[in-house]
Amino acid sequence: MNTPLRKVGITMLVMVTLLLANATYLQVVRADDYRSDGRNARVLLDEYSRERGKIVSEEAGQVLAGVEPTDDTLQFRRTYSNGPLYAPVTGYYSVLYGAGGLERAQDEFLNGSDPRLFVRRLSDMITGRDPRGGNVRLTVKPSVQEAAYQAMVANGYTGAVVALDPKTGDILGMVSTPSYDPNKLASHDAEKQQKAWEAFNNDPANPMLNRAVRETYPPGSTFKIVTTAAALENGATADTEVTTASNVTLPGTSTTLENFAGNTCPGNTLADALAYSCNTAYAEIAGQLGKEKLEETAANFGIGLSDLQIPMNVVPSGLGELESQAALYQSGIGQRDVRLTPLQDALLSATVANGGVAMKPQLVKALLAPDLSTIEEFSPEELTGEPALSAENAAVLRDMMIASEANTSGGGKDSSLKIASKTGTAEHGSDPKATPPHAWYTAFAPYDDPKVAIAVIVESGGNRGLAATGGTVAAEIGRATIAAALGAG
Repeated sequence: MNTPLRKVGITMLVMVTLLLANATYLQVVRADDYRSDGRNARVLLDEYSRERGKIVSEEAGQVLAGVEPTDDTLQFRRTYSNGPLYAPVTGYYSVLYGAGGLERAQDEFLNGSDPRLFVRRLSDMITGRDPRGGNVRLTVKPSVQEAAYQAMVANGYTGAVVALDPKTGDILGMVSTPSYDPNKLASHDAEKQQKAWEAFNNDPANPMLNRAVRETYPPGSTFKIVTTAAALENGATADTEVTTASNVTLPGTSTTLENFAGNTCPGNTLADALAYSCNTAYAEIAGQLGKEKLEETAANFGIGLSDLQIPMNVVPSGLGELESQAALYQSGIGQRDVRLTPLQDALLSATVANGGVAMKPQLVKALLAPDLSTIEEFSPEELTGEPALSAENAAVLRDMMIASEANTSGGGKDSSLKIASKTGTAEHGSDPKATPPHAWYTAFAPYDDPKVAIAVIVESGGNRGLAATGGTVAAEIGRATIAAALGAG
């Protein structure tokens, strides 16, 4: 064989080898990816030829996401009752844009392809019944969801509210505002879907962002719950003396850190420091604790977990590097590089309410077959391997939070609710002193038999601008949510 023919032969052999390798890669390695890709028309036609499972609430079995038959090529269309209200919970299901939120996290079960539904699928084939997906029952209580959402929307607030059962971790409500209507993305009209998608994603308010679990914020003074827990776990008591100074100098710098409005702390004990949210006391406490002790306690509250799912992925909360004493001082009051999701902030109160043990947050209560029989029910789990603080110290911190609530302003106060709380007013932005602060409120109730723990964040002061505080802005939202959870509102 002459040289040119040999080269052509070798080239053809290489090309055939590459084609075989590519075919193997597509058919074996990437098969599942392509099969589950929402742009795969064959998959879409198959999925839309059967009735997708429903998403229902735990309370009264209210249908949050259902289906209705159509007369077009795609035989069923997803429907959402009170779409914007529940969008952070349900997510969306779209012909063009696939699925998001819980619709994505539980897609295989809802569309009927989950292995746990194999027997049902086999039975459908034998009997000729129309195949259907499984149903997902959530932990959400509509009364709680509605109260939190309406309170936020009525004020035009941007932010989030999370409500948990502190004993089980069940998510009773998860609100993010502004929100969006997933019904527009569920339309079978491609042009309408595209217009809605572009409108949602081009909106500077970012309505499709689930702020409750996909955004982190400086928690401000709500983080003092963690700092207090660390101090109690390392030998402090409610009566431990702390500084009352109006300001302190950050170690190694000429920068001062001061109390709110530059006030002197009204008391000189740890209990006083929490009740009056004294920054200088907590800065020094964090400095005395040191990096390792503060990080250890924070981790036992769940801060830093990188694989938390509810079952949607939750972005990690964190403390930052804590690289110096100055950083510790600032971090002890929830500033510097400390960032928490609203879900994590709710876990701070929930952990104290549950005797110092953090429970894993969960949004799904049970997976149901198409005939509504239970396939799997989820039991409460502890979030971490160690308690954040002992039951005895949790009781001490609870009493301190009761005193904090007594000193907290804002609407909706009702002594019958028996609330223990902590507010936060968190600086942020490139010019913090000239930027309206985030307003926080985290709490649990009743403090003598906790049934609900909540966190509220109102971004950038809500309607109060630079004068905003956690008490004047966020507390009323939190109290309304608690009242709904306890059947009092």
